[in-house]
Amino acid sequence: MTVYEVARRLPTIADLRDLCRSLAMLDAILSPAWEDRYYSFNARWAEGEEMASMRNGSGDEYSIVFSPAGAYVRGFDHEAPMSPYGNDGEPWPGVIDDVPDSFRPFVEEPAFTDEDNVPVVTACLWRGTADDRWQHGTIDFPAGRTDADGATALFELLVDRSPEAFRRFAEDYYEVPVDLEAVYDVYALRPLSHKVVSSLNSEVTLADLAEDIAEIGYPQPNRDTT
Repeated sequence: MTVYEVARRLPTIADLRDLCRSLAMLDAILSPAWEDRYYSFNARWAEGEEMASMRNGSGDEYSIVFSPAGAYVRGFDHEAPMSPYGNDGEPWPGVIDDVPDSFRPFVEEPAFTDEDNVPVVTACLWRGTADDRWQHGTIDFPAGRTDADGATALFELLVDRSPEAFRRFAEDYYEVPVDLEAVYDVYALRPLSHKVVSSLNSEVTLADLAEDIAEIGYPQPNRDTT
């Protein structure tokens, strides 16, 4: 799967934002230490902007900026043939060339570039608020690889949006059993309860999650949190 297939399978901006908040909330419960988390979401990343992110701890990552202009997606697979570091220190031709002006600041965003101001990217998508589909550049992919931009692994849980897919991921990554019913609750953005939290991680309480809930912009718990 390349960014071309990802563009066809991503949901609307609103649904993608909801999914990203759910992934971040689940990871906050399963991994109390922020630095060990796979998925995160910052509802106050910048004025009028939110950012979802993934970091796998091995050098692969993505960032999704939700802004008044729409949504901008940057993915980086450090072993992908299309890495800038295998292309004379430049992004692969076509990956970011067609990014419209409304999203260009994110291409050059210091958080998404290296010390030489090179965009750290192997896959890129964007969707304006008036667009009816996700967009990407026109890319001549390297021969012999069906996932030369790393999109398969980077965006796996964004294209397979089932709670079952998250459970498979989490049980493999965290090496603990994951309650599927609780995952369904969080995927539905239902306010957290003590029962849901403890079923995912008995060592975490709702009070422990207060800052994470606020940062993610996840719905606040109801007064009755049983």
